[in-house]
Amino acid sequence: MKLQFRHQRFQTEAAKAICDVFAGQPKLKPAYMVDPGRGQQTLTEEQDFTGFNNARVVLSDETVLQNIREIQRNGNIKQSDKLEGKYNLTVEMETGVGKTYTYIKTMYELNKLYGWSKFIVVVPSVAIREGVYKSFQITEQHFTEDYEKKIRYFKYNSSQLTEIDRFASDSNINVMIINNQAFNARGKDARRIYMKLDEFRSRKPIDIIAKTNPILIIDEPQSVEGKVTKEKLKEFNPLFTLRYSATHRPGSIYNMIYRLDAIEAYNKKLVKKIAVKGISVSGSTATEGYVYVQSINLSKGNPTATIEFEVKGKNGIRKTVRTVEESFNLFDYSCGLTEYKNGYVVKNIDGRYSSVEFTNGKKLFAGDVIGSLNEDQLRRIQIRETILSHIERERQLFSKGIKVLSLFFIDEVAKYRQYDNNGKAISGIYASVFEEEYNQIVKSIQLELGDTPEYLKYLNNISAEKTHSGYFSIDKKSGHFVNSKLGDRKERTSDDENAYDLIMKDKERLLDRKEPIRFIFSHSALREGWDNPNVFQICTLKQSGSDIRKRQEVGRGLRLSVNQNGERMDENILSSYDIHNVNVLTVIANESYDSFARGLQSEIAEAVVDRPVKVEAQLFVEKFGENTALVIYESLIENGYVKRGELTEKYYEDKNNGKIIVPKEVEGCADDVAIILDSVYNPNLYKPENARENTVEAVLDKDKLTSKAFKNLWANINGQSYYTVKFDENELIDKSIAELNASLRISKIYFKVEKGEQVGTIESKAELQAGESFVRTDVVREAANPYSVMKANNSVKYDLVGKIAVATELTRKTIVNILKGIEKTVFNQFPDNPEDFIIRASRLINDQKATAIIEHITYNKLDSKFGTEIFTDPNLKKGRFGVNAMQTKRHLYDYVIYDSKNERDFASELEAHNKEVEVYVKLPRGFYINTPVGKYNPDWAIAFYEGAVKHIYFIAETKGDMSSLELREIEKAKAHCAREHFRAISGENVKYDVVDSYDKLFELVKS
Repeated sequence: MKLQFRHQRFQTEAAKAICDVFAGQPKLKPAYMVDPGRGQQTLTEEQDFTGFNNARVVLSDETVLQNIREIQRNGNIKQSDKLEGKYNLTVEMETGVGKTYTYIKTMYELNKLYGWSKFIVVVPSVAIREGVYKSFQITEQHFTEDYEKKIRYFKYNSSQLTEIDRFASDSNINVMIINNQAFNARGKDARRIYMKLDEFRSRKPIDIIAKTNPILIIDEPQSVEGKVTKEKLKEFNPLFTLRYSATHRPGSIYNMIYRLDAIEAYNKKLVKKIAVKGISVSGSTATEGYVYVQSINLSKGNPTATIEFEVKGKNGIRKTVRTVEESFNLFDYSCGLTEYKNGYVVKNIDGRYSSVEFTNGKKLFAGDVIGSLNEDQLRRIQIRETILSHIERERQLFSKGIKVLSLFFIDEVAKYRQYDNNGKAISGIYASVFEEEYNQIVKSIQLELGDTPEYLKYLNNISAEKTHSGYFSIDKKSGHFVNSKLGDRKERTSDDENAYDLIMKDKERLLDRKEPIRFIFSHSALREGWDNPNVFQICTLKQSGSDIRKRQEVGRGLRLSVNQNGERMDENILSSYDIHNVNVLTVIANESYDSFARGLQSEIAEAVVDRPVKVEAQLFVEKFGENTALVIYESLIENGYVKRGELTEKYYEDKNNGKIIVPKEVEGCADDVAIILDSVYNPNLYKPENARENTVEAVLDKDKLTSKAFKNLWANINGQSYYTVKFDENELIDKSIAELNASLRISKIYFKVEKGEQVGTIESKAELQAGESFVRTDVVREAANPYSVMKANNSVKYDLVGKIAVATELTRKTIVNILKGIEKTVFNQFPDNPEDFIIRASRLINDQKATAIIEHITYNKLDSKFGTEIFTDPNLKKGRFGVNAMQTKRHLYDYVIYDSKNERDFASELEAHNKEVEVYVKLPRGFYINTPVGKYNPDWAIAFYEGAVKHIYFIAETKGDMSSLELREIEKAKAHCAREHFRAISGENVKYDVVDSYDKLFELVKS
């Protein structure tokens, strides 16, 4: 498999932020200086050097600081009071979003804009060094296609000094990757970088490196920059230093330029959602009775519980797992074990709170264990729970072509692999337990997987022995797995290069379904520096008391998954709603859910200390000014979005529905308001899910599926169609020009004039041609506020026509005609803020396009139809009872999985009107209508009893309060397309409309 890489906005923004620090810096050619030892004239000490260096920064410190402050203002980051050195720039990026990709892209951009070509990546360990090197390898072709040049990259090795000569003498982009031990540790090898070496022509490697004036990129500076290391880094004579991490130390954040922290990465759905399966142990004596509550099962009938307890057999006492109902007597089914004699009869199984209560008063929640439990049994439970989570997730994602991996961290290799006297490998206890539990689970769930025959076939074709493997350090003499040596005893991490090499080489192979390995055992010391996007379960089988930071533990699996084509499962492939349905990382912890969740949230809180914690008017002042900021704040309170300084559920509800209400003073800036509000720290937003709590899987009611009512409903709505749009292009152009003139207002970025003179021109509208549409942003304007300014970079170009054409799906010629027609004062806003101009202009043109579609679209029926298999996709059927799932009687499934409070309330009303509603279904995302503005998935299909209403079939789209809701033009267009689609495939048999309640629905169907 080959991983695919796409351009992601946040990575581009992060690279741009760094480049904009040096806006105004000319692209200077690096000097080539010759060592006089090669026969040239005597040169100064400064020139005594063979190779190219990075050209110096010619900007004044004042200009650079002003650039930094402007970038920080736009990024909603606290502004710097001063420059931290020359120059220290900090980027915060959450683990798993592509930090290494981002700084590789930044290297290319700095080279393109300013000609800088010497870079050194400093890392804290061999682990991270190997991970960085692998990232350079797998992104090489992607970046070569983008920039039409390659980076030459290598790992520093003191015995391969010719690489340093090449680093200095090559004029192309060169990157040296070095771990800090190579120049900061004691020992002969580490000191070689400071020695005059015969094999290096009596030169010191550090001197040659320093004369290139490299740009330092410090990966994980909190682990690199000790007191001594900071001094050593100065000897590299860096042009400037870039510092990238997800967890910067609070006192070591210098000139923060870009921030994508854990909260923002999660909100933007750039990393997996975290769920936790906790195991809470209480009690220690066998007289209390051993009981482990594995799960509470909600189904059509009464809830059941899956529990493990002890049973007396012929060969002694063993443990067994049973699914039980109320009145189940553990004493009887344990064959009379005394420990269950006093009141171990199931009194109540509570599906809402995932608990089991016995007649003796003991109440256990899912994941709880009471009674005697030794270390080996706890590990067995963890292994079993990992396998169960793995198979559940694998079944759900099988149809999407995603291979699921699970990762076990262990402390001793011997617990996984041992060797007999002849050196033959034999299973350790964890490998043996895994195979026992795996075989038992696969055998027990065969009937449950009958509705997914392809997955069942896949599962049964992989043996337990072949589906797990170990990734450990390897002894070079024997070839045996051995425990990893601790390179960092404080952090308990390893520098065993061969172990990381093995993991890295297998990274892509493990993602391919042809490879049977799905469960990975690795030493806990190898827990940093690498990850795999398709790790969906992480289980740490560690000794009690071993301290691992929660964020470090989950970091191996945070990256969004990829399918069999190597495509990242993000918004380019999935809907926004589905990203966190597909991408869920489950941690199987040997502590309670509450304990793990508190620990993780505490670590997140430590990392986001600079975020505001309350909503107040001051948040909006810098962006909108004091008066407008107060108007926004008052509006937030009036609309129920803020209460006592905290964001309410209503805000998140409206945000998810895409209808945040803002005052008229900032109409068109709702996204900007939301960005500022999202900067407020809300600990509950990053709270991991309890993987055991209230989980339900909606079961398809086959009787309803085959009923006359649903068959007739389905026959009337399952047709597919195609559309044609024949609107007058000149009319669209005219309307777009009028709308842009009336509504296009751009937030200005001011440019400072050093001498007060114009240094460039902007191409006039008359010169805009369909094939020549690059517009320079090199007009220099006098700043209204000289202390909040940025000097323009006159080498940056924007393909204005091309970007708007892509965003609107119109031809370049059409876009040129629109731009040429708008007023000069409107067009001249472009250099003030090019990105904002493109975004807002595209949105306004799309609104006009949507209006034209409503007036001119025609739908025609196709022969193809949707099949009922769209109702059997297991991804559709998972929810949390009381959170996004409710039990039903008239729905096609026994539960309805809803997306919002509006949908929950609407489903409740459909259930309540049982004399009118015969059957209904929340339409799966596999059911859609093609429209010129994207695929559209209606919410509900409803069949009424014949005779109850005139129209017995209805497709409904539910929205909030219709009295205050103004649908955007694109939403109106989709609704109009849906009406035309159903009219084309069913005539008057089906009615479609947008409603906010059952009463509105019933009023429409009666008409």
